[in-house]
Amino acid sequence: MKRIGLLTSGGDAPGMNAAIRAVVRSGIYFGMEVYGIERGYAGLIEDTVLPMEMRSVSNIVQCGGTKLRTARCLEMLTEEGQKRAVQTLEKHGIEGLVVIGGDGSFRGAKVLSEKYGVPTIGIPGTIDNDLEYTDYTLGFDTAVNTCLDIINKLRDTMTSHERVSVVEVMGRHCGDIALYSGIASGAEIIVVPEIAFSMDEIVTRINRSRANGKHSNIIVVAEGVMGANEFAKQLQAFTTHSVRPTCIGHVQRGGSPSMADRMLAAQFGNKAVRLLK
Repeated sequence: MKRIGLLTSGGDAPGMNAAIRAVVRSGIYFGMEVYGIERGYAGLIEDTVLPMEMRSVSNIVQCGGTKLRTARCLEMLTEEGQKRAVQTLEKHGIEGLVVIGGDGSFRGAKVLSEKYGVPTIGIPGTIDNDLEYTDYTLGFDTAVNTCLDIINKLRDTMTSHERVSVVEVMGRHCGDIALYSGIASGAEIIVVPEIAFSMDEIVTRINRSRANGKHSNIIVVAEGVMGANEFAKQLQAFTTHSVRPTCIGHVQRGGSPSMADRMLAAQFGNKAVRLLK
């Protein structure tokens, strides 16, 4: 295999640039030509393909986001879109493809591989950690550390005012970000989609902690359960304690990747190229 393609698709995640760098430099090391495809599957369909060299990926290992940019692409769900994507690969003589993304991105990769015979390797890149065939997805560690930093700051102000803080974190239908950031921050309550809960039980726990001398409470809620505003509104109806909602939002997707994510990106990228080889 002498020429490979590379794209990032779906939601961005810290470490994607580090993975791009690893794929490009590993490919060149093995004597391959590497082509970057901008804006994910949309770029593959629209033929926004460019050659990548060693200098193309200089000084990006520390950057969040993705140098190749990303986009959602409903057209990739259609047979016409899929055929146009394959035509782009054939036009540029690209023999194998590396896809960095989450579940939706991998569905597209599976179609290219199984339906059209394009050798395709997926690098699990999503902050949600919702892909079951890897211990950790690329970007998860950085996202959790971002949440941890914000929760630590919220703890300071909630304690000053003796409030209950409801913190909404991302993760789609997976509760891993909530679970890990909640445990690491010492949150009193963690609410995830995988486990049923009741407001009565939460209020009981809050009252118990207050009786034991606690002046504030942190409740970490995964977005797959409900939003912070709605959760806080429902909780406030059950308690006399002041409740404040915070939605951490898209800052979880940005920022310089952690050491763990940079190392994971290097390992994923190099392994992907070796598998194509």
